[in-house]
Amino acid sequence: MKYKLNFELVPDGCWKSNLRAILSPAAWKAVRETVVARAGGKCEICGAAGRLEAHERWEYDEERGVQKLTGIVALCKRCHETAHIGLAQLRGRGAAAEDWFMKVNNVSYAQMRAALGEANEAHRRRNRVPEWALDIDYLKNFLKK
Repeated sequence: MKYKLNFELVPDGCWKSNLRAILSPAAWKAVRETVVARAGGKCEICGAAGRLEAHERWEYDEERGVQKLTGIVALCKRCHETAHIGLAQLRGRGAAAEDWFMKVNNVSYAQMRAALGEANEAHRRRNRVPEWALDIDYLKNFLKK
């Protein structure tokens, strides 16, 4: 992670491989509430208070084709939307997400575009993996806490 707030483009084949799709609504609610409580009710990126969303952090082992859950953090809607800039762009909010990235990270337009270019390149590379296996072992430890 280069910046406080990063663009995290999920490979196309992994769009439905998330905890919300896997867990029951009650289990997902418990995860979200635990994450928000741990964060003290503030976004873990920008510090904003208010309604927070649980954001999954993933690592991608491109050689083995493994999508591994490495963390869950509490984010405000703006930071969450920016992390998922591909979805923000599909919803017509790409420019707002880019602006928020620059503000939160205190970077120039050129730096933001470079970060977005790196994220897009990783996305293209990861989309070449034919199938991803899901590793959610992190969740076992998370739910024990």
